[in-house]
Amino acid sequence: MDTRKTLTERVLFALAFELLAVALCAPLLAWLMGKPLDHMGALTLMMSLLAMAWNVVFNGVFEHAERRLGLRRTVALRVVHASLFEGGLVALAVPLVAWWLGVSWWEALLFDIGILLFFLPYTMAFNWGYDVLRARWIAHRVAARPC
Repeated sequence: MDTRKTLTERVLFALAFELLAVALCAPLLAWLMGKPLDHMGALTLMMSLLAMAWNVVFNGVFEHAERRLGLRRTVALRVVHASLFEGGLVALAVPLVAWWLGVSWWEALLFDIGILLFFLPYTMAFNWGYDVLRARWIAHRVAARPC
């Protein structure tokens, strides 16, 4: 049985990741920043759409490299994966944050660093949990498959 992820699975993965992130971040950021929920919710949604696109592209490239190099998902590799993903996302998001909040790129970078402090462990935990659930689902499918 081929256990590689399809494009559909990658998109569903990204959607689940981002929906949970928006549900957690929009109200928290509105409260922390003292901004209206709709304003911060719109920023969170824009950042989410950016992150979903980045998620699909980055994970496809990362998993291809992982297979090609014969790497296993150790804790150290998970830290590298999460760090590279979030670092790339910060570079993409700073201009958006600066524009939306009307702040300097430096202030937008500080904002993104604050977001990163939440998302780095969130990304690692979400990916790890997904991998565990996916492995169980595949094992269940293989076990249920007629010989």
